[in-house]
Amino acid sequence: MNHLMILPILIPLMAGASLLMVYRYKTGRQRSISVTSTLLLTLLGAWALITAGSGEYLLYQVGNWPAPFGIVLVLDRLSAVMLALSAGLSLFCVLYACRGSDRQGAHFHALFQFQLAGINGAFLTGDLFNLFVFFEILLIASYALLLHGGGRARSRAGLHYVIINLVGSALFLLALGILYGLTGTLNMADLAIAVASSTESERALLTGASLLLLVVFGIKAAILPLLFWLPRAYSAASAPVAALFAIMTKVGIYAMLRVFLLVFGLGDEPVNQTAWGWIWPLALLTLALGGVGVLGSASLRAKTAYFVIVSVGTLLAALSFTGTASLAAALFYLIHSTCMTAVFFLLADLVGRHREQGYDRFTGISPVAHRWLLGSLFFVAGISLVGLPPFSGFVSKLWILQSTAHQAQGFWLWGVLLAVALLTIAAVSRAGSSWFWKPGELTRPAVPLDRNCFALVWMMTGVTAVLSVMAEPVSQYLLLTAEQLHSPDHYLRAVLPEAYARYQEVP
Repeated sequence: MNHLMILPILIPLMAGASLLMVYRYKTGRQRSISVTSTLLLTLLGAWALITAGSGEYLLYQVGNWPAPFGIVLVLDRLSAVMLALSAGLSLFCVLYACRGSDRQGAHFHALFQFQLAGINGAFLTGDLFNLFVFFEILLIASYALLLHGGGRARSRAGLHYVIINLVGSALFLLALGILYGLTGTLNMADLAIAVASSTESERALLTGASLLLLVVFGIKAAILPLLFWLPRAYSAASAPVAALFAIMTKVGIYAMLRVFLLVFGLGDEPVNQTAWGWIWPLALLTLALGGVGVLGSASLRAKTAYFVIVSVGTLLAALSFTGTASLAAALFYLIHSTCMTAVFFLLADLVGRHREQGYDRFTGISPVAHRWLLGSLFFVAGISLVGLPPFSGFVSKLWILQSTAHQAQGFWLWGVLLAVALLTIAAVSRAGSSWFWKPGELTRPAVPLDRNCFALVWMMTGVTAVLSVMAEPVSQYLLLTAEQLHSPDHYLRAVLPEAYARYQEVP
């Protein structure tokens, strides 16, 4: 049993506990612990990608209790991709926060680490109840991180965020109760076999439980009509917190993939058909609403929050086709959109610091200091975000369109996706031109540019260029990931070989 598998959960948990104990020490010590932990997580993310690249499932049975009786962690290609993405993103976010925003409130670094523990646990767990536990860990930490720095806007946004997620948690427990009452297990592999072996009389309750889980994961992922908390919450959070929150909606999408393709995906008439049928229209509506929100936003932070909604709609629309190529293209777009929305949250903060008034709002014409440097960064990041060549946004969207062109619903996706792309291009162009094209002369001395923050945002933007250059090996890895997801038999054989063999013997 490889003990490296549990480290993505243990390291941030131990770091968070240590940070609580050294809270009264100098900020530099807290920063050292937090950055070291995040660096280790980045190395573990690279290890996970290499290890899972062989195609084998890596198991960790906590306390050496075998599944389905004990807690089991499962590493495959999808969880490895998500671990590496969250670790890399968190490293940039914590380094940016160390430039001063971590001092705006108490226990920033401890909360940051606890949230990473919850996120990593959600990606690794092989048990639905532990998925609920890790959801609660990351949500509790996110409640406090959202309020970090205080203020009326954050308090109001935090209240809505907490209430809707508490409702989601209650529905999650209700769904788990139904599933456990019917099957006697919550281990994902064991549950998949039990659901596939269920009787006709049990299918109605199982379908109801799957729809409850769709609502729960829809709240996390921000699907229409469960998305209205997101723009206010994300635009109110501090820049590094909002950038880290870019991965939060992807946790909901990851849970949908894991649960609906594995737990409810077996059998000749899988239970997931009803829930999967709802995803397609909701995805298109989410995508369309996100495009309208991007065009009508009054600040760059709000605009970026709607970009997150656009990315969710695009991902779910591509996933609803259930093909290997469209799933791989969606995963490529997931990596791109997570990185670039995080970039824009940080960029909004950089621009806001150097405007004479209005911070990142679009009202009026306010001069911007260092406008050539910030304008160049905004130009490159904007091209990447909206999906123009030669960056990864163009590669991922083109792949999505190609993989869905031959299917009947592809016409609708093409129309909505291209229309929203036009809206985002117009919105980003209008924002850039109002700030950096003849904005007027400064009336007071410019605030010095934080070169470290500026370099960090440039490096994050550079990730999209690297993805574009490395598109072939990355796409091959993601194609294998999609094939693995569409073959749940291999997962069951790895986690519960004996139970799966008995299931196969049943006529």
